[in-house]
Amino acid sequence: MSFPAPAAKTPRAGWPTALFAALWGAFLGLALLKFGNPPITEQWVVPPEGIYEFLFGYPWPIAWAYGMLAGVAVLGAAVAHWRSPAPGWLIALPLIWLGWQGLAATASADPSLSTATLKHFGACVLCFYLGYFSLRRVKQAWLFWIGLLGALLLVLTVGWEQHWGGLRQSRQYFFLYVYPHLETVSPDYLKRITSDRIFGTLFYPNTLAGALLLLLPVLLTALGQLRAFLTPAARAFLISLAGMAGLACLYWSGSKGGWLLMLLLGLLALLRVPFSRRLKTLLVAAILLAGLAGFFWKYASFFRKGATSVVARFDYWRAAAQTVRAHPWLGTGPGTFAIAYQQVKRPESEMARLAHNDYLQQASDSGIAGLLAYTGFILGALVWGFPRARPKRPAGPEYALAFAAWLGVLGWSLQSLYEFGLYIPALAWPAFTLLGWLLNRRESETPR
Repeated sequence: MSFPAPAAKTPRAGWPTALFAALWGAFLGLALLKFGNPPITEQWVVPPEGIYEFLFGYPWPIAWAYGMLAGVAVLGAAVAHWRSPAPGWLIALPLIWLGWQGLAATASADPSLSTATLKHFGACVLCFYLGYFSLRRVKQAWLFWIGLLGALLLVLTVGWEQHWGGLRQSRQYFFLYVYPHLETVSPDYLKRITSDRIFGTLFYPNTLAGALLLLLPVLLTALGQLRAFLTPAARAFLISLAGMAGLACLYWSGSKGGWLLMLLLGLLALLRVPFSRRLKTLLVAAILLAGLAGFFWKYASFFRKGATSVVARFDYWRAAAQTVRAHPWLGTGPGTFAIAYQQVKRPESEMARLAHNDYLQQASDSGIAGLLAYTGFILGALVWGFPRARPKRPAGPEYALAFAAWLGVLGWSLQSLYEFGLYIPALAWPAFTLLGWLLNRRESETPR
């Protein structure tokens, strides 16, 4: 498992590049485990007390993440290769988007929320450029992937533990020993801890589903590429085990959209397998029927009750559209959807701090220009970064890994149509990194 060989003029990578890859993968893995909350909820995140809370307890303050990110970014800049094969306008779009967010923040309805959101957006853009300029030189890709994918395995372990009694025990401990001594408690935390839907180490169940959409395809592909260490039977066993663990966590999360999107990603992956067209058609039809049947069986009661979460999302989107009409140029400021929504929401609707649609929230928070800059970047990166094997050469392990990463980013970007993955550091930072790597990887696909 390795990144494509660098271009002939690329300086030879040494131990600093390997160190950067290892630290960067470890940092993104740590984000999965400890930085799964939206920055606008930081007021409810307190530093852990004692070694147990530090390792196994609550999330860490995001300020810690910014300090670590700055340190790794210095090393990333030192090992970066500044050649840019992607179109200049596409590489500039993240900076244009970030600059417009800063401009929108000057007219913010709540400067503190906008400041917190801007810091996170700045980290997202930095992750993109580190993935684009620094990761391309890494020859030993396992140094990067082992930290990120190892953290995903820990997330799955926590998910299984929560399903088999961990949530119940955590709920009992929280209400007996923690809740009576707290002055304020995040309403979102109270909601998730009183539910039986698992969330792993992330913000809430749908965020766990987002992590699985983003990284499970890469994990399964990476396990299949351990040819130098494992027999085919052992690799098949590990792939089956990890796939079952991931799909079980997705099922226990209760994420309806996550189930459908994972089905879509599976079908797209199957279409790339070199089977006969007839066999491929039969497999796609069988998986599609089985997946949809399982979906409607699992969530039949949800639809009988009127699909309340879907109705709520439509109200959020209606409010976001109304805000865009009222503030089409600069919006109400990054991260301030809740303020605008509180003024126009229906009395029976549940309060929300985020619009549950990253693209609409861009328009609501920063106007039409913010929406166009962000959407243009995501669409451009997905199209330009789509992996293409070299002409007249069979697709190798590097292509398979890149295609799996592209599938994951596609799943994350589609989930953003009804969730807020952009506002979750644990999801957005790895996604922006992978987008950067995919864009610069295109150079290795050009025949020389």
